[in-house]
Amino acid sequence: MFYKTLILLLLPFAFVFAQENINGKVNSSEGEELVGAVVKWAKAPASATFTNVDGTFTIPKNKTQNMLIVSSVGFKTDTFHITETTNINLILKSANNELDAVVVKSSAVALDLLSPIQTEIITTKALEKAACCNLSESFETNASVSVSITDAVTGAKQLQMLGLSGKYIQTNIESVPSVRGLASTYGLTYTPGTWISSIDLGKGIGSVVNGYESITGNINVEIHKPDNADLVYINTYVNSLGRGELNANFAKKLNDKWSVGLLSHGSGLATEIDKNGDSFRDTPKYSQINVLNRWKYSGDRFMGQFGFRVLSDKRSGGQVDYDKKNPNASLYGFTNDTERYEFFSKIGVLFPKTPYRGMALVTQGVLHNSESLFGKNPYLAKEKSFYSNLIYQDIFGNTQHSYKTGLSLLVDDYDESFQTFAPKRTEIVPGGFFEYTFNQNDRTIAVVGLRQDFNSVFGNYFTPRFHLKQSVGNNTTWRLSAGKGFRAPNVFVESFGYLVSSREVKMIGELKMDEAWNFGSSVTYEFGKSALILDAYHTEFQQQQVYDVLKPGELLIYNSSDRSYATSLQAEIKLAPSEQWDINLAYRYLDNKVTFQTLEGQNALIQKPFTSKNRWHFNTGYALPYDKWKFDLTVQYNGPQSVPVTSQMGSENLNTVKGFFNVNTQINRNFRLWSYYVGAENLLNFKQENPILGANDPFGSTFDAGMNWGPIVGRIIYFGTRFKIQ
Repeated sequence: MFYKTLILLLLPFAFVFAQENINGKVNSSEGEELVGAVVKWAKAPASATFTNVDGTFTIPKNKTQNMLIVSSVGFKTDTFHITETTNINLILKSANNELDAVVVKSSAVALDLLSPIQTEIITTKALEKAACCNLSESFETNASVSVSITDAVTGAKQLQMLGLSGKYIQTNIESVPSVRGLASTYGLTYTPGTWISSIDLGKGIGSVVNGYESITGNINVEIHKPDNADLVYINTYVNSLGRGELNANFAKKLNDKWSVGLLSHGSGLATEIDKNGDSFRDTPKYSQINVLNRWKYSGDRFMGQFGFRVLSDKRSGGQVDYDKKNPNASLYGFTNDTERYEFFSKIGVLFPKTPYRGMALVTQGVLHNSESLFGKNPYLAKEKSFYSNLIYQDIFGNTQHSYKTGLSLLVDDYDESFQTFAPKRTEIVPGGFFEYTFNQNDRTIAVVGLRQDFNSVFGNYFTPRFHLKQSVGNNTTWRLSAGKGFRAPNVFVESFGYLVSSREVKMIGELKMDEAWNFGSSVTYEFGKSALILDAYHTEFQQQQVYDVLKPGELLIYNSSDRSYATSLQAEIKLAPSEQWDINLAYRYLDNKVTFQTLEGQNALIQKPFTSKNRWHFNTGYALPYDKWKFDLTVQYNGPQSVPVTSQMGSENLNTVKGFFNVNTQINRNFRLWSYYVGAENLLNFKQENPILGANDPFGSTFDAGMNWGPIVGRIIYFGTRFKIQ
């Protein structure tokens, strides 16, 4: 729906003059009449017109050319040689969600060329380059996003983009909030990889339509739609640690308008893993059950989706002999039991005669209950959230000037307790937005967005944002973005990994919103089926919640208005030497500094711990004809990092650890219905030495499992199967 709306808004208006016309009709290969398809002359993009509600179109005849380009969301763009002027029947084939109309592709990764926001589309083909058991493992072959574990005990993972952690990325599932609030800890594991059809990865500040929380990027996950998904999709996975997974997706088209889908997931790890011999599990035991049911309605004037989701996730870590059912007070244990319930709906009003006009209402309700134990310290948390976004879009005169406007409501109710802290807060956030888009023949696109929100806890917030996309010649695209973002911190969720320690938690001052400006620019140069991308982004904080672990034995949590910033520079080249072979090489430089309080009580701007300044990324994939065999290799180099290290004597050090390589590989064998894959992660078996400080005395003053900067488990071998009935 997102791409359909975007393309219809960005298409130039067709001025029809009194001259001979070409009349015809556009259908899908299944005979469906395609409404709102774009028909234009190959060398005259301003000539574009739309198909009507019955798929028919009229376009002025062009005396200098006879090649028509036809595109429609969800179908492959095609070029037709026109010899007649009437009764022309044009057929488009399904694109299988690969969005050929708006992207230049390598074999697995796509770049959205129309969007003013620098956007990369991770397709299903890219997701199958690795095991991708869940969303946290879907970026292993991507150069822009890094994934790391937060500590050596809980198994929680976090993303990093533009040098900052995932909490500054707005992560949605089909434009509905997903990884936020209490789900920030394990939320990346709540979306199985087999549910995902594609991932839209946007760099820099996002659109005001989706709220004010995006600062460094946007991730929008598209789930398999029931009306075009495989009838049956079964996936199994097992690895050398003993982790196993079973995924089962089912979809059925009930009639011309209704379809239903059921997505299910079950996974678990029941074995004790302690390869480094420190008496602690290298990764927690766990079990997860995850079910999503969705219904979709597609009519001439209305489109709608609704569904619900139920999740149960249980984890047990800590010392190897710890049993959460029969806990021993002398053993350090970590547990986390989570139950999550979601309801969502999306309703769209269509205007067949004016396809540039539309209205949509998106709603979501969430109940999230979590009970955790860190040694002898319980952490109890409950969340009730409601989200609603009403969007109306239209044009000023013609499609060169379009706009979106609407109202939103966000309600977050948190009830938490940890040690002597029992924070409770209810945020009620009504807001409104307006976004204007200027589009000149898809070559110059400028977007200006404004929104105003009132947060019942933190006050009024005004969010301005600007995006510009300019085509230079036929092969180069330049983008510019600037804007402000805000987010409300959840201190215990965001310091989850630091709680696995003997540190005393100290909160200094009142809780305030994170507030930052983000500025960015990128250049994309296309040559053939390949592309070179250069980008630079800078995030400057006006206010930031700081989690300070530089002082021995303490976790200081305070809000700082002193300078903190992150600068990211990246160069990436995507090569496609042939239809079967793709290569991706990237280098990223990060300069991320935060103002911390020193032991002497002074403020110092220093390099943020656990952040590599330099990162290299290489990925290549090769497929034999008809994709019978596919081979993939990913090599990453993470440069040196500064890491706070507390010695046994309790003195403070800020050390620099050496960089390391991480190598992953996978082989796929495809048959008509079945496919098999085998792979290896961390092939070089690199492991951080002594990831847990004071492991021999977990209740002592020097115990700390939060100083994690590299892999802990070592090499993992896995095997899996996929079975599909289309």
